[in-house]
Amino acid sequence: PYGNLKGIIMTSNNKSFADKHPLGTIIAEQVRQTVLDHLEGRRISCETAHRLATKLNVAPREIGVAIDLLGGRICECQLGLFGHGPSRKTIEPAETVNPQLKKSIESSLIKERLPCAHAWRIADSAGLPRTTVAEACELLKIKISKCKLGAF
Repeated sequence: PYGNLKGIIMTSNNKSFADKHPLGTIIAEQVRQTVLDHLEGRRISCETAHRLATKLNVAPREIGVAIDLLGGRICECQLGLFGHGPSRKTIEPAETVNPQLKKSIESSLIKERLPCAHAWRIADSAGLPRTTVAEACELLKIKISKCKLGAF
């Protein structure tokens, strides 16, 4: 399912993030090695994972699968949602939400949730930090879904 690159099959015997993938999931050797080279103490930042996806010309989800299967953890979500230490999130609800931003968010909802990719698109097209969109969602009580890396 992850391209025509020569790959390896990863398996999991212990409960972990790998369990969300079917046994026998194949990841390309180049992806596996690149992720291994960038894991720091079993952790890799969201930003680094996306940079690797671009470098290898693969979907971010493929990097996320490799991270899971290699026992890694994604940290420092670029939306500020997870992986930022004991408090997990770095964001708080916005005090107010610009009406145009609210309209952009609401028009991008799927099943009452905002997909991560849509949050990125909204932020990038408006020239806003991605955390601003997440903070607006917190205030509007809108959950962000479908992490581009597959973390949630």
